Amino acid sequence: MQFVLAIVFFIAGLSTGVAAVKFWDNSRVNGVKQQIETMLKEAEEKSERSKQEKITEARDEVNRLRQEAQKDIKERRSEIQRTERKLEQKEENLDKKIEKVSRREDELKIKHDEFEKRRLNLENAIQKQDEKLQEIANMTKEQAQEILLNKTEADAKHVLGLKLKELEENYAREAERKARNIILEAMQRCAVESAGESSISVVPLPSEEMKGRIIGREGRNIRTFENLTGVDLIIDDTPEAVTLSSFDPIRREIARRAMEKLVVDGRIHPARIEDLIERAAKDIDKEMITEGENAVLEMGIKNMNAELMRTLGQLKFRFSYGQNVLAHSMEVAQIAGVIAAELGVDEETARRGGLLHDIGKAIDRQIEGPHAEIGADLAKRLGERPEIVSCIASHHDNLEVNSIYEVIVSLADAISAARPGARRESIDAYIKRLEKLEEIAQNFDGVTRAYAIQAGREVRVILNAGKTDDGTVHKLAYDIAKKIESEMKYPGQIKVNVARETRATEYAK
Repeated sequence: MQFVLAIVFFIAGLSTGVAAVKFWDNSRVNGVKQQIETMLKEAEEKSERSKQEKITEARDEVNRLRQEAQKDIKERRSEIQRTERKLEQKEENLDKKIEKVSRREDELKIKHDEFEKRRLNLENAIQKQDEKLQEIANMTKEQAQEILLNKTEADAKHVLGLKLKELEENYAREAERKARNIILEAMQRCAVESAGESSISVVPLPSEEMKGRIIGREGRNIRTFENLTGVDLIIDDTPEAVTLSSFDPIRREIARRAMEKLVVDGRIHPARIEDLIERAAKDIDKEMITEGENAVLEMGIKNMNAELMRTLGQLKFRFSYGQNVLAHSMEVAQIAGVIAAELGVDEETARRGGLLHDIGKAIDRQIEGPHAEIGADLAKRLGERPEIVSCIASHHDNLEVNSIYEVIVSLADAISAARPGARRESIDAYIKRLEKLEEIAQNFDGVTRAYAIQAGREVRVILNAGKTDDGTVHKLAYDIAKKIESEMKYPGQIKVNVARETRATEYAK
């Protein structure tokens, strides 16, 4: 019974609990629904307010854009109106110009008709005048024309001569002053002593007995010496001296040094000769390298090929017209650098071209061809820049000039060769040059005599006063100078002095 009651109470309690839980859940659900409804209502209100704000902003933006568009339209309309007014004005001006051109055409047509009428009248008058002149002078028209042309040509020569004189004076006042300043400054900054060119060297001996020792038994010593050096050893009646002869200056220098050491040493036999010649050759090779490096360093030139410097050093033993070629090349480099500085161009390039311009003379006895061409090929092969190669190739004016550096190097070379005492000239070449100067001047009409004076630096021309006048003097001087420039090669410049005078001679008896 108790058990049944317990079950009944348990079931009753369980039912009561279930009812209580359901009641609590319903109350909670209702509260959540109320919160959701409240949130939805607030969201709708917020959305409505945001919508109204966006609509208001959109309206404001539309109004602003409308105002800007109206303003832009108004400005464009004003601009179009201004453009229309300008076009109307241009159209009016164009109509006026067309009308003016039409009037001008009518005036020109009238003037052209008048000109044609006057031209015909003038032709008729000239024809009548020619006929009348022929009647008076008893000459044909062609004869009269020839006389008139001769007279006109003579007058033209006179006027041309006076004009040339005026132009020369104006040009000389400016160009000669500048050129003289540049050249004199370049020449004053360097001065190199000249040395005589020779194909022989003389070695002094302590006694005549030494000649026999140099010859050796049955001539074996002299044969060994000549075979190893390639130099002719001349032993003659010259007291206490032997002569070394060779056109190769390096071989001759090696032989000279070897012979001097043999004479000092006194032990003269084939083995000793071979040893001293080999040592002298090594010394000369080292000296050439040193001289080339010193020349490059002194001229302030950078990045030069070692083989090119050695070849440059060979020029120390090379002479041309009495000038040492290495000294001449350094002098040309100095002058070229000064001229380049005066002209405002790169000095290092000018000095480099000047230093290497005669590099071909170091090897011109080994390779056939002009030394300028040989030197240019060598410099190009050893990596020199094209402007340096062109300076070497064209420094004797045998090629077309392509850069200012070619002109500078050529001018510096002429200055170095032309300065007083720089070169010696053979007597035959000197006489031929003077005769050529006189011959060129005497070939012009009206020239009576011509004299080359001042060692060929001036040619004095005497004119026939009866065949020439004062107006042709300057023209003739100009023509002679130009012909000398085109037909002759010479250092420096040649002054052409033309004189015309009238002399009268009588004898008192």
